[in-house]
Amino acid sequence: MATSEENTATVSAEVDAFVEANWSPELTVGEWWARLAKAGLSHPMLPPPWGRGYPRDLASAVSASLGRNGAIGGPGGIGSALTAPTLLAHGRPDLVDRLMPGILDGQEGWCQLFSEPGAGSDLAGLQTRAVRDGDEWVVTGQKVWTSTGQHADWGILIARTDPDAPKHAGITYFAIPMHQPGVDVRPLREMTGRALFNEVFLDGARVPHANVIGEVNGGWKVANTTLTVERTGIGGGGGSFSAAAPGTVAGHLARRAGDFVGHRASLDVGSVGRSTFAMLRQLASERGLAGEPVVRQELALLYTHLEIVRMTGQRAKAGGARTGGEGNLAKLRMTELVRQGRHLVGRLLGPDATLWGTEAPSRGQLQEMIVFSPAPSIYGGTDEVQRNIIGERVLGLPKEPGSDRDTPFRDLLVGTQR
Repeated sequence: MATSEENTATVSAEVDAFVEANWSPELTVGEWWARLAKAGLSHPMLPPPWGRGYPRDLASAVSASLGRNGAIGGPGGIGSALTAPTLLAHGRPDLVDRLMPGILDGQEGWCQLFSEPGAGSDLAGLQTRAVRDGDEWVVTGQKVWTSTGQHADWGILIARTDPDAPKHAGITYFAIPMHQPGVDVRPLREMTGRALFNEVFLDGARVPHANVIGEVNGGWKVANTTLTVERTGIGGGGGSFSAAAPGTVAGHLARRAGDFVGHRASLDVGSVGRSTFAMLRQLASERGLAGEPVVRQELALLYTHLEIVRMTGQRAKAGGARTGGEGNLAKLRMTELVRQGRHLVGRLLGPDATLWGTEAPSRGQLQEMIVFSPAPSIYGGTDEVQRNIIGERVLGLPKEPGSDRDTPFRDLLVGTQR
């Protein structure tokens, strides 16, 4: 039996040869992604025919080989991170065959339509409605905190389809086309000055019945798969994908692929990774603080926790959607890591932490991290929600008291029922 090192060497050699034969910086992003997808290298951890079915160490070898040879990685975003694993777990074969190619070659971008103004931590209290109309469903409601909604071709949507059922039982999961009348995407400006999130108004938008993922009124089970994968991704600090954005609206598909070589999406202020740590270590040296015992201790602690988060996230991802709380634990660790990073940034920058813009130290990226730092403990499920899930599903503690578990949704005092 081949050793892990031998397998890694074999995969690396194969990818090296593939890049030599197929890569050119003059290709468009769309052309290169199509070649990666055809070879099963766009997302190699996915099962054949969509990927190679590689374990994490071999998938990492693919990413390392692409980077070493000056090529960009596959398309990232909601489609690859959330839609693909959910679709493969619950989608009908015909729906999988129809939607997966656009995810793998980056031709179609996705967004997640889950949270609502009145349904965040209590997501099952959502009020967006979908009413059957022949071979279609008519959707009415509002979603909020929708990342990449302004660039999405498709959305993964959960909507209430049976208000007479208890709130967890009357929900259905859809793949909804975003480019249609009745879908209005509006940006939300955060206190960082950016608009990473959107609110989406659905007013008579239509979804083919063929786009139901899972069973009608069985969407809560499907949504939990998505949420588990999402928390695992947040806890693991994201994947190794290109900075180019997928989909027809983002405008990257026709651009020169070489323009994205060496570029990652701008510093992810919602997580702390090795690039962030390297920036902090360099900042400590530049400010003459690298020899300070307290700074050295905090840098060492941050790096230790960074490695714990990375390994926990990898273990959770290796377990797929059948995790026993690893994803929740990984997300909790990441939010704590962000808080530690925020504290260290403040210590290193001192009064300069109040500066802003490209003229500030680190071109303002670390200052933005300070301002953005409360967000990771909220999105993807608050820290309190993560602890509840771990307590109930892993430790076997009793569920929180609730008198509405068997009550028809229309009888609940949630917002304004219809």
